[in-house]
Amino acid sequence: MPDDNFKNANDETRAVWDANAEVWDAKMGDEGNDFANILLWPTIQRMMQVQPGQQILDAACGNGLFSRRVAAFGAKVTAFDFSAELIKLAKARNSTGIIYHVLDATDERALLSLGERSFDTALCNMALFDIADIAPLFRAIPKLLKPAGSFIYSLTHSAFNNSSSVHMGEEMDDAGEIRTIYSVKISRYMTPYQAYGVALRNQPKPQIYFERPLQYYFNLGFENGFVLDAFEERAFPAGHTSSQPLSWGGQFSEIPPVLVARMRLVN
Repeated sequence: MPDDNFKNANDETRAVWDANAEVWDAKMGDEGNDFANILLWPTIQRMMQVQPGQQILDAACGNGLFSRRVAAFGAKVTAFDFSAELIKLAKARNSTGIIYHVLDATDERALLSLGERSFDTALCNMALFDIADIAPLFRAIPKLLKPAGSFIYSLTHSAFNNSSSVHMGEEMDDAGEIRTIYSVKISRYMTPYQAYGVALRNQPKPQIYFERPLQYYFNLGFENGFVLDAFEERAFPAGHTSSQPLSWGGQFSEIPPVLVARMRLVN
């Protein structure tokens, strides 16, 4: 049974996403943002190789942005989130080819009710770090996938873009030329921890980030029958402008703020 600390964190996270749902939906809409459109979707689309008629699971789908994009290729999408408010907003948009559920990714029994051996691919886009306990999801997905099925997930890069990261801009004299050097300072990585933060500057409530090193995610996959068969670290191209001087953008073109991994069942 989960302990009280887990339950409290999970309940608080659900309440936060219910409170932030309208602001998040207004920001992401059907268009997404630069993270979704430049860093994530091109790689996810390439890794998924969606075919018409495929059964796709979208875990922690938020307002359904990527569910709709996958469904546009003719796939049949089953999508869920534990925020009833986000699912309500997702349903209010075009839901052709999509079945939405209000479902908690930490509840293994509820996950299995979606249908064992039903899905060609499972996707979890930028959500694993918002989930208090990801072990039930990693245990359930191999049972939900068809043989040789794949699980694709994206994350804020655990090594460079976690709750301890500080963005820095420093001037230096480089052989007589004054240049601004942009860097990221990290003070925590190896030990999992929780921290409050905001995904959007104007969201009503801060959320809990569940920070974990990369080995945590990979090892959970390996323990549950997956192999890692695709992996990309994604950074904005040089010259890409950002809304704030030290926000992620082209000035950090050598530092990836996100990653995308594909794990595949070996049998």
